[in-house]
Amino acid sequence: MIRDNQRVFNWIHVLIDALVIAGSYLLAWYIKFVLFRSPLEEAGVGVLSKETYFGALYFIVPIYLVLYYFCGLYMSKRYSSGWREILNIIRANTIGVALLAAFLYVIKLEDISRIMISIFYGAAILFEVIFRQFLRLLLRAVRRKGYNIKYVLLVGYSRAAEKYINRILENPHWGYVVCGILDDKIPAGTLYRGVKVIGRIDNIHVILPENKIDEIGLTLALTDYGKLEELVNICEKSGVHTKFIPDYNSVIPTKPYIEDLTGLAVINIRHLPLSNTINSMIKRAVDVAGSIICIIVFSPVMLLSALLIKCTDGGNVIFSQERVGYHNKTFKMYKFRTMRQQTDEEEKSGWTKKGDPRVTPIGKVLRKTSLDELPQLFNVLAGDMSLIGPRPERPQFVEEFKEEIPRYMIKHQVRPGMTGWAQINGYRGNSSIWKRIDFDLFYIENWTLFLDFKILFLTLFKGFINKNAY
Repeated sequence: MIRDNQRVFNWIHVLIDALVIAGSYLLAWYIKFVLFRSPLEEAGVGVLSKETYFGALYFIVPIYLVLYYFCGLYMSKRYSSGWREILNIIRANTIGVALLAAFLYVIKLEDISRIMISIFYGAAILFEVIFRQFLRLLLRAVRRKGYNIKYVLLVGYSRAAEKYINRILENPHWGYVVCGILDDKIPAGTLYRGVKVIGRIDNIHVILPENKIDEIGLTLALTDYGKLEELVNICEKSGVHTKFIPDYNSVIPTKPYIEDLTGLAVINIRHLPLSNTINSMIKRAVDVAGSIICIIVFSPVMLLSALLIKCTDGGNVIFSQERVGYHNKTFKMYKFRTMRQQTDEEEKSGWTKKGDPRVTPIGKVLRKTSLDELPQLFNVLAGDMSLIGPRPERPQFVEEFKEEIPRYMIKHQVRPGMTGWAQINGYRGNSSIWKRIDFDLFYIENWTLFLDFKILFLTLFKGFINKNAY
């Protein structure tokens, strides 16, 4: 079974990491003191001996390996994201070089080459990324051929069981095979996407000793949670790694925030990273700086758009519309006017449809390229909106959607944005509101500053051309 070889694999992984760290350090020394040695260094002025440099490896390598461990670089690669691993590599090496610099400052070792340390920093990140991505691709190729597989037994037929099976089948490179389900209410032989109900939950006493099961997934329906404690005890006695896959994922977020009240675990139904004061201040600072820069950069485009609207259609250049924003408060959101002047009743008639006669010729261009959204930079500067976040909706639609779509109102716990995770994934304009909410909730629950920058970057390539704008 997999667990019999995992320890050997982990030790090999650590050994290769140690070689990569040491190799990067030696390469940095070779580049600095052999390939690009300066005349002063040739004369030995202000240069530490080779023995001093190489002796430092006895401390650097173990410290870096410990940092790699604490930065999550020895966790299973079956589920983990390649991008997250790259970020963890950068984080671990940044902390490592910072600790090295602090140590050198404390002991006042002034002759150490800063250039060499910088080369080591870059080389270690580069070679670790290459090695780990190669290992990731190799393991996925091996798993696709049916090797390095983990066999999972599910206990309980529920929505959670079906969702788990769906994820496993959609991601064969994870290397998991669900070998059956135990349930008291569903008849044996029932199939779900090729996975069979193989017996009752009580059969677990017989199945575990007779089968090579790597993991057990407890996927009980909510009505069967009374059996949970007993099943956990049985699974732990068997020595098989056990996971609990709750049947209330529609309520509990993917990354729940758990508080410890002197031994009592309290799960917060919704944990929002932006509820943290520091995170909120950082995001607001980026919004203010970003909106000012964008207003300056796009001012020629905004001026040209305003002139074209005025010259071709007359009337107001800016169109303001009431939207629901942060903490359910309404605000006036600004856009370049892309339709002919309308009465209040015409405006409330609904979303724009394909071939809508209300849209002006210049308005079609502005809507397709999303240039009509540029005045919202002033909303961002005023604090009504953010550069990145869920798109705000009109009050009448909010009233409608909050009754029809579960968790819809959660989007108002953060500032609405000019662009967002849903928009760069193609859900904007006349598109599925259900899908948009799914993407918005993912953004809200998983916010990081890096995710904001990623969305801004992708907006440059995906966000301006709107195929759902009419």
